[in-house]
Amino acid sequence: MAGILTAGALAACGNNSGENQTQGSNSQASGSEDAFQIGVIQFTEHAALDAAYDGFVAGLDESGINYEIELLNAQNDQSTCTTIATNFVNDNKDLILAIATPAAQAVASQTTEIPILVTAVTDPASAGLVDSNEAPGGNVSGTSDATPVEAQIELLQQLLPDAKNVGVLYCSAEQNSEFQLEQTRQACEAAGLNLEEFSVSSTNEIQQVASSMIGKVDVVYTFTDNTISANMPTVTMVTTENGIPCIVGEEGMIEGGGLATYGINYETLGRMTADQAVRILRDGEDISAMPIEFMSEEDCELKINEEAAQQLGIDIPEELQAQLDAQTE
Repeated sequence: MAGILTAGALAACGNNSGENQTQGSNSQASGSEDAFQIGVIQFTEHAALDAAYDGFVAGLDESGINYEIELLNAQNDQSTCTTIATNFVNDNKDLILAIATPAAQAVASQTTEIPILVTAVTDPASAGLVDSNEAPGGNVSGTSDATPVEAQIELLQQLLPDAKNVGVLYCSAEQNSEFQLEQTRQACEAAGLNLEEFSVSSTNEIQQVASSMIGKVDVVYTFTDNTISANMPTVTMVTTENGIPCIVGEEGMIEGGGLATYGINYETLGRMTADQAVRILRDGEDISAMPIEFMSEEDCELKINEEAAQQLGIDIPEELQAQLDAQTE
């Protein structure tokens, strides 16, 4: 995307607009009895979750297994998540993939028999999805999109050394955000930064709450919160106009106007989840003993929105520019 300094290929973003989508490897026709039936419930549509789905499909295709996949998007509505989950269970899918914590919680409440893989879930254990991330113990496993909060706060200080007051913006209705909020509190305290908390309960409140931050904070930090991620342009419409940069949790939020991130690649995360699906469906691996998989900090990538930096009058420090250059070599 023009205006973004980046390294490596950008994750492909699917068009998960809420319509029922079916696809499969090896030209499996719909209704084929020997194809694994996979249901996918995605909580909402935004770049990170779309990329996780695209990576999942790519990984399945590369594995060579026969499968049919049904994708349904809940469009940020919890009751719709429950309806989709119920339908997938009634259809007796061979495996269900839940993308994002609310989707995962909805489907886990509907079945203890069908294998459930989750992705883009920050901490499955604290979300009540597994006994522990190391030993799930039930019918749920998957991959975590835990981001390096401390490294992101360090990035904030590198780009904005004079910033003292950090406003964290998140949705109070998302359990994954509560977990990341506590990490943010600890990281800001350790960094000597003053943290001001600003929460919304729905998308309708985002513009008003973003406006309330003006004059109170030097910079906005928002982690991988689904509600904020899906509405990042609404946030930056307010903050950029008022000279306030946004340090964000993942690359898709930069495309929505955020200044910078140091985060994971969701397409890679989806491929990791596909590998788990293949091991369960083809190889018969026991999901209850399959640990939650995490991406390492070494897998994270620095992204800086050059256009936003120019609008905000921010110069990219030499050490960060060198890191960007090194990533492209």
